[in-house]
Amino acid sequence: MGRFTITIAALALAVAFAVFPAAAGATDGYFTLGTGPVQDGLGGAGIALPQDAAAAANNPAGLLKVGNDWEISAALFAPYRGYTVTGAPSGVPHTFGLAPGTVLSNDSRFLIPSVAWSRKLGDANALGVILYANGGLNTTYPAVGPGTGPFYGGAAGVNIEQVFLAPTYAFALDKRLSIGLSVLATYQTFRAGGLGNFAAFSSAPGALTDKGVNASWGIGGKVGVLYDVSSHVTVGAAYQSITSQRSFASYAGLFAQSGSFNVPATATLGFAWTLTPASVAAFDIEHISYGRIASVANPFANLFLAQAGNPAYALGAAYGPGFGWRDTTFYKLGYQQRLSPALTVRAGTAYGIQPVPSSDVLFNILAPGVTQWHYSLGATLALSHATSLDFALVDAPKVTVTGPNPLEVPGQQRITLGMNQYEVELGYGRKY
Repeated sequence: MGRFTITIAALALAVAFAVFPAAAGATDGYFTLGTGPVQDGLGGAGIALPQDAAAAANNPAGLLKVGNDWEISAALFAPYRGYTVTGAPSGVPHTFGLAPGTVLSNDSRFLIPSVAWSRKLGDANALGVILYANGGLNTTYPAVGPGTGPFYGGAAGVNIEQVFLAPTYAFALDKRLSIGLSVLATYQTFRAGGLGNFAAFSSAPGALTDKGVNASWGIGGKVGVLYDVSSHVTVGAAYQSITSQRSFASYAGLFAQSGSFNVPATATLGFAWTLTPASVAAFDIEHISYGRIASVANPFANLFLAQAGNPAYALGAAYGPGFGWRDTTFYKLGYQQRLSPALTVRAGTAYGIQPVPSSDVLFNILAPGVTQWHYSLGATLALSHATSLDFALVDAPKVTVTGPNPLEVPGQQRITLGMNQYEVELGYGRKY
């Protein structure tokens, strides 16, 4: 690896650390659809089809097929999210009615970089490192004066960022089977505002809202396998552990278990079929275990147990309300065609059951991760035998979820969440 390549890679890492995201890219809940423009162009598929160093974010075993490579990419991500309340507040004592109407979140464009590097150590070993966003979510709802905003506490919203640094080692057991291992060093930040009117429901009202940005470090791991069934069929699988994070102490009165917000485990199985010498198809099944993270999965209804006299169910307590998210499974299908030695094109689609139940729409005003379908196009243009430009375009059409306001008289108010997303991504890769 030459001095010039080392300098460029170091600069890319510095830039990525400086501007890493205020939201993740096109999302499966709040996880990214894929990592880098090659995988995103395939609808997020690629566990069994590694093509560049960024593939290690999804299947560490893929490094052996990538070779000596580095890749830098940047995505312009545009999520449009908001909510609509129908029905006027009842005014009944001890209810909490929301102002009727439609409110859209501000801040709808985000720049998201990633950087990846890999190097083979002979035929049977490879090393790599990748810096990427694994997930994130942002909402910023305006206020027009004192006592306004979604929850009458001023401008409201949350900002969750998750950045992963993954040193990776891959090795071959034989000519067909390889295994990869990644250590996941994680950095999360969180900010929440406009939730002051929930203080009476919190176990620590002084650590509930408007505490600025709180950071958290954590560690986890990922293991992947890649097996060539034949010259035309490859199978891949990967498992990422729950990533244990330090709690957000400044928000110990908001998230369950005193501010705990671990990263969920994921499991993915993928297949790649070489259809012709110039074409290949890929299919992945990804399961995300949101339901095992209390601060994400605990239902809002737990709050009523706190009101009934059980403090363990208050906001921030052991069983405090979260977003009510369920486990979700996404299915991703991609197709790639080499049109000429200089041009390869891609297309893909992904579908998954969105994780937000209709019974939990109130708190998910802050986190409306309700996308289901994704459609993508992509291309790689070879600039030389060693360098290339990669491009991807992702569209996630609008999905809505409607449910009751649980803090109102039954049937009085309904809340509809909605989100759609667009993403344009550009990458530059170099073999060395």
